[in-house]
Amino acid sequence: MAGFVALLAASACSAAAGGGTSTIRDAAGVEAAIGARSPEPSASPHATAATRSVTIAAVGDTMLGNTPDLPPDPGTYLEAVEQVLDRGAQIVFGNLEGTLTTATASKCGPASHPTKNCFAFRDPPSYAQYFKRAGFTILNDANNHSFDFGAAGQAQTVRTIHAAGMAQTGLPGEITVVKASGVRVAFVAFAPYAYDADLLDLPAARSLIERARREAELVVVYMHAGAEGSGADHVTGREEHYLGEDRGNPEAFAHMAIDVGASLVIASGPHVLRGMQFYKGHLIAYSLGNFAGYGDFATSDDLDISVILHVTLSATGRFQSARLYPIKFTGIGRPVSGGSGIAFVARLSSADFGHTAAHISSSGVITPP
Repeated sequence: MAGFVALLAASACSAAAGGGTSTIRDAAGVEAAIGARSPEPSASPHATAATRSVTIAAVGDTMLGNTPDLPPDPGTYLEAVEQVLDRGAQIVFGNLEGTLTTATASKCGPASHPTKNCFAFRDPPSYAQYFKRAGFTILNDANNHSFDFGAAGQAQTVRTIHAAGMAQTGLPGEITVVKASGVRVAFVAFAPYAYDADLLDLPAARSLIERARREAELVVVYMHAGAEGSGADHVTGREEHYLGEDRGNPEAFAHMAIDVGASLVIASGPHVLRGMQFYKGHLIAYSLGNFAGYGDFATSDDLDISVILHVTLSATGRFQSARLYPIKFTGIGRPVSGGSGIAFVARLSSADFGHTAAHISSSGVITPP
C-alpha cells in the first residue's frame, strides 16, 4: 500500500460558497486511522528542506459504478492497478466523480421519471473502504457530481471519506493539509460551481491558494475544468464551455495558481487525457482523464485510455521528477495496466504547448523543456 500520510487539518464545510477563507478544524481521529498503515519513510532529523521530498500519485475521474448498477466484486475492481498507484508514493489523490451516500433525492428528479440525459452518481458509503484499500489517501469533491444528491448527499460523502481514514478536499473555502516525509502539503481544489470551491470566482480562488501557501510548504491545486468528450483533448487557451456551462479557462487558471504559490497543478473533467506543460518550472497536467467507472463513463475512441501520474517534489516545491504509467479499460470501465496513454499525452503536449511542453519519453518519464 502507499506510504504513511498524516492528515494534519481539513477545513470545515461551513465556509460560504465562493468564499476565500477556510475554517481549520482538528482531524486527529482521521490522522490516527491513517497512521495504522505502514510506517512513513522517516526523514532524518538533520535533513534539510532541500534534501527532503514528497511523491504524489494522482488519477482522474473515479467511481465504482452507480447504484443500483454496481460491480459484482467491488473489493477487487482496482486490484490490477494498486501496485502502480503505490510505487513509493506517500500521497495518492483521486477525483471522486460522484457521491458516497444513501440519499435518494437526486438532481435528476424521481427515479420513476428522471430528467432526460441527466446523470447522478452515487456509490454506497461502504465503498469508501475500497478506495482506501486501493491506496488512496485523499479524494476530491470539487466536480459537477459532488452535489448530485444535494447538501445531504455531499455532507454524507465527506463524513464517509473521513470515517474511512482518508482526507478530502474541494468544498467552498476548503484547504486540506496532510503531512508526508515531514513536509506539510496543502490541497485545494476547484470546479465551476458554487457548491465547490468556485473555479470561476478568480479573486476568491487566488486568495484561497495564497492562504494555503501560508499553511504549508507545498501546495497542490486541482481543477475540474474544460470542455468534455473525445473532441475536447486539446487545451485551447480560451474560456471553454460544455452544454452551455462555462467550464473556465484551464490554462489561465493553472498559470494563476502557480503565480500565487502552487507547486503542482493537476486536473480532470474533460473525461479524456490532455497535454502537460511546465510553467515557471512547475508541472501542469491539464487532464488525467478517467480512472475507473463501472459503466459510468464512455470508453470509445480515445476515451479508453488513461494514465497514473507520479510526481516527486522537493520540500520547497521544486520539481524533481515525474512519470506516467499507462492504463486502459477492460469490460465496462475496469482499469488495467497498458494502452497508448503515454504517447497520446506526449503528442498533445507538443501540439498544444510548443517550447513549454513537458518532454515525455516512451517509458513515461517526464522532464522539463
